[in-house]
Amino acid sequence: VPVPALTLSLRCPRRVSSVLNRDVKQFGKKHMFDASEETCWNSDQGTSQWVTLDFPGTVRVSQLHIQFQGGFSSRLCTLEGCRAGQEPVKISDLYPEDTNAMQISFAVEETVLDKLKITFENSTDFFGRIVVYHLGVLGQRL
Repeated sequence: VPVPALTLSLRCPRRVSSVLNRDVKQFGKKHMFDASEETCWNSDQGTSQWVTLDFPGTVRVSQLHIQFQGGFSSRLCTLEGCRAGQEPVKISDLYPEDTNAMQISFAVEETVLDKLKITFENSTDFFGRIVVYHLGVLGQRL
């Protein structure tokens, strides 16, 4: 019997590359996971923004859901992951659309890991800013 996928990103420690004007209250990383359409993570300018998720235990990731603000999205997202104590390895490249819509079911090659890094390689914004309203990582706890 297959185990249903859980949203793994809800209660794990997270880090981000930057926050616009260091205003974490208004634009901090927690806003990607709060299920509010009114709040978002807004990176500062610069190339190659990223988000890391440190899961409390080993997981098998299967899907990524993401909602950008159109004009502040990434044409290329690189996923890297690793088990505890290991160096991250590339899992896959994703090619999101530059749209406000929730982009569901970026299928991820099922990978067992403890840490996931999502790098936004190619921002559609001239200054390299990324705006994410929702980020969901689905899979199973092992």
